[in-house]
Amino acid sequence: MKDSVFMEEMDAFSYRDKLAKGAVAFVPVGALEQHGSHMAMCVDAALTRDMAGATAEAVDAAGLGPAVVTAPINFGYRSQQRSGGGFHLSGTTSLSGSTIISLAKDICYNLIEDGVRKIVIMNGHYENYQFVFEGAQLALEQAHARGLGGAKIQLLSYWDFVDDDTIAALYPDGFTGWDLEHAGVMETSLMLLFHPDLVDMDRIDEDLYVGLPATMPNYDVLPIVADYTPPSGCLSHPGASTREKGIVLRDAAVAGMLGAIEREFGGLGDFHEN
Repeated sequence: MKDSVFMEEMDAFSYRDKLAKGAVAFVPVGALEQHGSHMAMCVDAALTRDMAGATAEAVDAAGLGPAVVTAPINFGYRSQQRSGGGFHLSGTTSLSGSTIISLAKDICYNLIEDGVRKIVIMNGHYENYQFVFEGAQLALEQAHARGLGGAKIQLLSYWDFVDDDTIAALYPDGFTGWDLEHAGVMETSLMLLFHPDLVDMDRIDEDLYVGLPATMPNYDVLPIVADYTPPSGCLSHPGASTREKGIVLRDAAVAGMLGAIEREFGGLGDFHEN
């Protein structure tokens, strides 16, 4: 059996050995969401699992202790027009907020029951964040009520760890913000790195990829006004994406997340607590 940081690829005894050494457990949270005509709809879940895996490997390589990555939450909260094009677009298949909360709570609590005390929820779908936050807090409250103390949960979105210098280098014509990066240069470049078979740059039809970056009102409205979303479903143009940019983005984000994990869960001296 191959050595892996991914929980579903481990046997149960190897998993228990890692937990006995004070493993950090990563929980990737993604979505099944349309990403234009040039990318598969698994982007959010696939990239979050990939970034969690890369960060877990960095934790191991840095001597910060073992790390495991749980199976991802593959569905996310409703896509919002101003950050994902909107849940009116076919292909975007969503969960309610209460379901996301319950999933995050149950997964985190089960990890705590297994003995995990260092949990990183890695978010890869903009709209999920507050719901997984609530689930994490409820898991800690339940654990405390049942006498399972000492757990700590860190929540992060991987794009928040791409530093300003990297952003300036990769977006020389100006950066519109992460909310408009849906199916744009960041996600497309990372997919070209991790899953090139799920990207087809030849499918970027210039008659379809118009009105980018998207211009949205600074408010939400329901029912959704479909005309506010560009016809491609993307919110910024992916044409400048490359695998090389994916490498830069991955390395910058992983380095930033590694620093944040060490900051919250301790340095070399106390990272291996049992």
